[in-house]
Amino acid sequence: MTKFFLKVQLAKQDCFFELSWGSGQHLNVTVPYPKNLTTLYQEWQRIYLSFYNTALRGRVEEIGSLSAPPIDWHARLVQAEAQLLSEFHKWLRSGELYEIRAVIANGLSLTANSQQSTVDIFLSCDAIELARLPWETWEIGTDFALASEKIRIVRQPINIHKASKTINQRYAKQARVLVILGDDTGLDFKLGKAAIYKYFRKEQVKFIIWQVGKDIAKLKTDIINALSSESGWDILFFAGHSNETNLTGGEIAIAPNVALSISELAPYLTTAIEKGLQFALFNSCKGLSIANTLIDLGLSQVAVMREPIHNSVAEEFLVRFLQALAEYKDVHEALLIACKYFKTEKNLTYPGAYLIPSLFRHPNAELFCLKPFGLKSIFKRLQPTRTEAIALSTLLFISLQLPVQQYLLERRVLIQSIYRQVTRQVEPVTSPPVLLVQINNESIRRAGIFNPKPMDRKYLAQLVDKLKTMQARVVGIDYLLDRPQRESDRILANSIQAAVNSSSNPTLFVFAINHAENGEWLKVSPDIASSNWSLQGEMNILPYYMQLLSPSNSNSEPWYFSSLLAISLQLQQITDTPQPQLNSQKDFFQQINTDFSRHQEKYKKTILTSERAHLQFMTALSYWFEQMWFHPIIDFSIPPNQVYTSIPAWKLLENQDASQNLQHKIVIIAPEGYEEAGILKNKEDSFNLPMAVDYWRHQEEPVNESSIFTGGETHAYMVHHYLNQRLVVPIPDFWMVGLAILLGKILYLSRIFNQPNRWRLLIVFTVMTGIYGIVSLQIYISSTAIILPWLLPSVTLWLYILSAFFRRATNE
Repeated sequence: MTKFFLKVQLAKQDCFFELSWGSGQHLNVTVPYPKNLTTLYQEWQRIYLSFYNTALRGRVEEIGSLSAPPIDWHARLVQAEAQLLSEFHKWLRSGELYEIRAVIANGLSLTANSQQSTVDIFLSCDAIELARLPWETWEIGTDFALASEKIRIVRQPINIHKASKTINQRYAKQARVLVILGDDTGLDFKLGKAAIYKYFRKEQVKFIIWQVGKDIAKLKTDIINALSSESGWDILFFAGHSNETNLTGGEIAIAPNVALSISELAPYLTTAIEKGLQFALFNSCKGLSIANTLIDLGLSQVAVMREPIHNSVAEEFLVRFLQALAEYKDVHEALLIACKYFKTEKNLTYPGAYLIPSLFRHPNAELFCLKPFGLKSIFKRLQPTRTEAIALSTLLFISLQLPVQQYLLERRVLIQSIYRQVTRQVEPVTSPPVLLVQINNESIRRAGIFNPKPMDRKYLAQLVDKLKTMQARVVGIDYLLDRPQRESDRILANSIQAAVNSSSNPTLFVFAINHAENGEWLKVSPDIASSNWSLQGEMNILPYYMQLLSPSNSNSEPWYFSSLLAISLQLQQITDTPQPQLNSQKDFFQQINTDFSRHQEKYKKTILTSERAHLQFMTALSYWFEQMWFHPIIDFSIPPNQVYTSIPAWKLLENQDASQNLQHKIVIIAPEGYEEAGILKNKEDSFNLPMAVDYWRHQEEPVNESSIFTGGETHAYMVHHYLNQRLVVPIPDFWMVGLAILLGKILYLSRIFNQPNRWRLLIVFTVMTGIYGIVSLQIYISSTAIILPWLLPSVTLWLYILSAFFRRATNE
């Protein structure tokens, strides 16, 4: 905000304009005073009083009778106002004042890019004739194509003896209001009282009201005691009759035929100012001398009416003024809003009323405004500006887009992989828990399979037989076996029965099933395995995300294929303990199902873990908004060689690389890379190669150039995570961006960048951003297993940091 100080002095037929600003700059101009300007003002004043000839808040008897002759005073008043303003503006547009107008307009141009792009002109007049003129209507910016409403006229006395008291209000508090309602002869204060109670808490407002029969001495004592109250006041309102005086600083009528001069109240007003009084509104008439006296006493600002004002105008002015004040406008803006209302919406009803109010202000005082209190205060301060709202809404919108989340998540996991390797936090290569037996094109070619869709059950039987000889304990078949193939099914069933009936090392099989579009379950053909004695799990997967278990898994809600494999490994360990003699495969699976039911809750709490393996309320709720909040991801930052080993089916059958011990491993028979498995067409069993997995493959020797990532490999990762309770939970970007907005706004409001060493703060925040990134990488790898988003929250925070930094640079 730019300030100019304009002193106007009248000497005979000339006016001396003295403009000062900045660091000692000043400009003096002498302009002839129009002889008819005072005459036009007096004529306007006479007609104004004739129009508003009842319920005036002032003493106007000296002007003459207010009896209205049978003429149209409204039309006369409009004409008199036009003539007065025309002559007044003509004088202010004179060539002699051009340089003054140009300097002020240039001051507005310099602040046009600032958040507070206003210019305040502190006007002081040495003669009452000049002070009565409507200086607030001076449209200085018109000649320079600038918005005149950005140039505001505020008044000050020609002489000021006391400094304004600085109010160091660190915390917002409720405004305390003292209301003095004086002589109400011909007036009605109901609307004003209702407005005060509407916008201020009753316990923070004190009314002192004259009532018929009240002792005058007691009334004066009440006023004095209230002004001198130890708790102090923020605002003083007076309503009633008032008048100008030459020697006593104006007077207010507190009761019929009883007035108090401002000079009498000066000691008590001074006490009130010392205790925090910042603003006074005298909603009464002819308040020029009152305002001058109060500013001279050190009061920050006073709003007064320069002329007598009709009761209805005063009441409605107070309502509009308080409404703007309650919206946290400063008192000057609130006054201008109320005046604009009378000019644009009520000029036909109350002509000329907008010309009457004026604001007087101590030049060193900040404009008073109400501060939001409590939670409302916090929300108000944190409320974003229009520019902030656009930028932040864009970031929040971006953070909610699943493709963006997937894009950022995949790159984050890649960075985690690099971080693991650089910081040497990769676990030593041990025997991974899963063996993938992959049926690929070479396996199909060597087996002479003409159409591998559906896969030949005889070939699957060969693999089962081979795994039996290798003493595999848990085998998962990642193929749908729902459609019968008669002879082939019998061969596969015999192989499975032989493996199950092994007296030394019975094999437990887990079959993949799927949920059809019509809602039915595509289960294993009963010719292969009966649902009464087989374990069957849903094979569907979410790319890059773990499958979460529902709160309760009943028979109608199958476990997922990968989670059931993890449980099966534990079930096999149970059967390793001495068991009753089992005479058939049916007895074996009945025992397995019994153990599974008996230990189901135990598995939930141990293998399938923690609450993270189960669908949580917040995650389920986010599905309604098409989000994946707190949904654990598949941690591809773990190298594949720690998760599984793989062998093509043909090598397994030809006894190549068949030296592995399978007793404590899970074997998954799954497709790999052949067209009918959906690699090139429907992609039913393949996914885009995760960037982290691609990174690890390029670390292998020799480099693995394969671009295929299958469902079997995804199941292997999920089995690994279930067995090791490795469930990495991402914190939603949306939530972290919201937290960054809050932190950024707090930093912005703290104005720490107003310090001279703000360049160092940029370095500090840069380092802190980097530290946050490293900490988030380490938290991901740790047992905490949480992903803290980095990019979008950092961008959000830096928008505030740079905004605060450049705000300071602009102000300089």
